[in-house]
Amino acid sequence: MCWLINILYVIMLILYSPVIVYRMIVQNRYRTGWSQRLGRVGRKWPDKKCLWLHAVSVGEINAARTLIDALKQSLPDYEIVISATTDTGLARACALYEKQHSVFYFPFDFSCVMKKAFDRLRPDAILLMELEVWPHLASIAHRRNIPVVVVNGRISDRSFPKYLKFRNITRWMFEKVSLVLAQTQEYANRFIALGCEPGKVIVTSSLKYDTAQTDGAVSGSDRLAEQIRLENDRLWVLGGTGPGEEQIGLDVFARLKKDLGLETLRLAIVPRKPERFDEVAGLIEKTGFDYVRFSKLKEDNSRAEGKPAVILGDTMGDLKKFYAMAKVVFVGRTLVPMGGSDMMEPAALGRCTTFGPHTFNFRQTVDALLEGNGAIVVADAEELYDITKKCFSNPDFANAIAAVGQKIIRQNQGATQKTVESIIKTVLKINKEKL
Repeated sequence: MCWLINILYVIMLILYSPVIVYRMIVQNRYRTGWSQRLGRVGRKWPDKKCLWLHAVSVGEINAARTLIDALKQSLPDYEIVISATTDTGLARACALYEKQHSVFYFPFDFSCVMKKAFDRLRPDAILLMELEVWPHLASIAHRRNIPVVVVNGRISDRSFPKYLKFRNITRWMFEKVSLVLAQTQEYANRFIALGCEPGKVIVTSSLKYDTAQTDGAVSGSDRLAEQIRLENDRLWVLGGTGPGEEQIGLDVFARLKKDLGLETLRLAIVPRKPERFDEVAGLIEKTGFDYVRFSKLKEDNSRAEGKPAVILGDTMGDLKKFYAMAKVVFVGRTLVPMGGSDMMEPAALGRCTTFGPHTFNFRQTVDALLEGNGAIVVADAEELYDITKKCFSNPDFANAIAAVGQKIIRQNQGATQKTVESIIKTVLKINKEKL
């Protein structure tokens, strides 16, 4: 099986190489970290036991915060090393953890590369955020009797049918997983269908609820308000947007500005991908609205001239600050079929939260919010205009949605403790078997 997977990887790499080259040249991605991707990874304290935690991108890295803190307290004799796949994920991991933990790009899952990574890290357990089970990683860990634990596990509506098409490979891979800590029973059932042993699948809820900030001021938000000269103006935030949504938002904003009482409304757009910042700036320029790029204000530690109608949030790590200043939030990548950005964060902050119908990456959170009337789903641009206008024109309506959404987030917290307890039991059990 291993040789077959290696061949498939080579074919996929050849087919994907033009995309890699394009992104390196045009988007300035994939230019660093190649030695790490080829297995040259390391540790700060190699004499300690080791927990290897892997998270793909920013969302998973953020979701791991409470888990990492709790594991440090519960397992002080273990070093925690952290890997990420994407450039943005690694940047976020470095910002949060680099001073205390080794942070590196996730090695390619070729058998020779993954063996090198295992030999250098010598992990005692591997924690994979949400789904990231890879064939050779699982196989090598199984042969070396190293527990592999899927944490905050989920398999989206879009991913599940794809995995089912390769059930022979997925069963071979998932049967080697020591434990799955799933967000919901539906996700648990999907892991079992793909080959995980039923007795090794537990429902713990989502770690993201525990990382969501539900009280207190967001650090830096007051300064952001000063820099954009927000004062008493109302702010509508489009957060984590994808291609096509910024233009929809700008068109809706233009209509809202013509409504009685909304003449001073302001808009902040925060695209999900940094490589799209310049593209979105061009879209804003074409509208004729006066605007400012927040990166310029942040770099110069300055304030905007006047009160620009539109603020482009073209920095990383500041989205929560924009949410904290908003009256109403639209969560992006949901009017286009991209699966959604994180709608938990604005809801937790007590902001009236809206999003489109394409939310398959956040189904558990969406179901909980919509079931309790703690958020609003809009079908298209016209509904986005109608709902946003209602929210700004009827503050009591918007405040009620926001309060319920925040309450729902608080009610679902507690997954971290269950997750840590399950990890410790699994790690200690397998380590005892090694003795």
